[in-house]
Amino acid sequence: MTDHLSDIQTLRQNARQHMDQGPLTTEYGADRERVVAVLNEALATELVCVLRYKRHHYMAEGINSAPVAAEFLQHAVEEQGHADSIAARIVQLQGEPDFNPATLVDRSHAEYVAGSDLIDMIKEDLVAERIAIASYGEIARWLGDKDVTTRRLMESILAVEEEHADDLLTFLKQFGVQL
Repeated sequence: MTDHLSDIQTLRQNARQHMDQGPLTTEYGADRERVVAVLNEALATELVCVLRYKRHHYMAEGINSAPVAAEFLQHAVEEQGHADSIAARIVQLQGEPDFNPATLVDRSHAEYVAGSDLIDMIKEDLVAERIAIASYGEIARWLGDKDVTTRRLMESILAVEEEHADDLLTFLKQFGVQL
């Protein structure tokens, strides 16, 4: 005999109610509208990071710029993947992903800073990654068990942002930059 938290009949009955809400069952414990708003801020953050990394990729100059430019491009691709995942989750939560370029920077947690040279670009990207790390960690803790799927999404993105920060710090150390 299997020990279930809910009896099977209740689970089946509840699943048939409010089918128009898709994955949102009565067990969903978060404020869906607030989660969608927070995810739209994260979406804006990721899109701003994509644009900044793309600029840095194309603007990287100097004798040591090739590996850094390649890393910028890799990070841009990964940030775009994060944006896509966040947008898909917003839709799953019956929200609308906000791609409006007119308000993108205002909604983003990270800033779009062009950077004046290669070292400055790396530093600005490191600052942006640190902002994302702090922000996404806070979001994951806020969600807790109220929206496990979104929390796990943010945690998976957070892990990549930490890798990005480590990559950027490694470049700064290789260039002998004191922080």
